[in-house]
Amino acid sequence: MIWERDPLWAKAKLFFERASEQPADDPQYGLWCSLGLELLARAALAAVSPTLLAEPDPNHQYLLHALGVGPKMSSPVSLGASKVFALCQSLFPGFTKEDFVSSMALINRRNAELHSAEAAFDNYPSKQWLPSFYHSCSSLAAGLGETLETLFGAEQARIASDILKQSKEGAESRVKNFIAAHKKVFEAKSDLDRIAATQAAALQTVQLVTERHHKVSCPACGSDATVEGDPFGPEQLDHENGEIVVRQSVSPRIFSCKACGLKLTGYVELDVADLGGTYTRRTTFSPEDYYGLIDPETADMSEYGEQYMRDMAEEYDNE
Repeated sequence: MIWERDPLWAKAKLFFERASEQPADDPQYGLWCSLGLELLARAALAAVSPTLLAEPDPNHQYLLHALGVGPKMSSPVSLGASKVFALCQSLFPGFTKEDFVSSMALINRRNAELHSAEAAFDNYPSKQWLPSFYHSCSSLAAGLGETLETLFGAEQARIASDILKQSKEGAESRVKNFIAAHKKVFEAKSDLDRIAATQAAALQTVQLVTERHHKVSCPACGSDATVEGDPFGPEQLDHENGEIVVRQSVSPRIFSCKACGLKLTGYVELDVADLGGTYTRRTTFSPEDYYGLIDPETADMSEYGEQYMRDMAEEYDNE
């Protein structure tokens, strides 16, 4: 089983070439694209570490295989596709939740095609999935330090870029109209109603920030609002003034404003509204809370003493 970055990348490119040999409305086009997409995701994980592609097992045999140590195995087990794409979402900020959902939709079609009598791609025209497919490929290629051009070649990369641009332009028009409509309704309210709504939004924002949301300004009414998203990458741990500070990068995916009612979801909509940039979630802990330490000067130790006595009684009963 080969889990290295370069062979997986080369095989993904080969499968995409096979896809390009088919008309875009041919069911085989979707099948080859789905096969190439999974290999591209596996290549992205292998670029971080081939060990990420080993299915966890109690004896770590597959992990040892990925490390190239231990006894040779004839059939090591690879990580399942859903776990592969979930890891990509955690590790690569550009690979959004929407990318995960659309990728799994394509993989599920592939599974139905290969493991059943269903002609899964016959009623799944490429116009329904091609924009999201290209976005996923672009995100994964970026995670590899590559581009759509190095993945598909210049001609298909240009087509992919055009499709992505058209998709974003459609979302841009929709989101801008949505923002304008909410702004118009908000400005039509009386001064007292606008002030009350803004104050209520500010109070809610203060509360939501304590629940791991991120404070922003609403693009429609300017009130305090929040975004929330999916964490990715490793946590960064620092010690500051006797406290432990944990920083975690977050990719936003939902925006909500209580004042005017504007809501946006997904990477594209937030990006159009200039709310799509990643942010850092900062959480502060005391050393006691973070490490689960107990202060014997103040803690009630009776429970621990009782547990110790029970453990000792069991030990002597067994002798």
